[in-house]
Amino acid sequence: MQDPYLYLTLAATGLAGLAIIATAGLRGWNGWLELKRAELGRRVEEAAPPSAVARIEVADLKERIRKLEAIAAGVDL
Repeated sequence: MQDPYLYLTLAATGLAGLAIIATAGLRGWNGWLELKRAELGRRVEEAAPPSAVARIEVADLKERIRKLEAIAAGVDL
């Protein structure tokens, strides 16, 4: 006949081991999330405002679109 305390000890040890593994996994997950948040924050800080050349190109494209829309509508410029 088996000792009932053996089963109780094995169950308690298994439960404690599972709790330790779960806690370590959750701490690792939280650390990984913090790392990704820091990377995203750094990318936002590093993003430079658009240069003057880019703004001029966008304005030029908008002007071309406006002219094309006027031509499509039959308006003389």
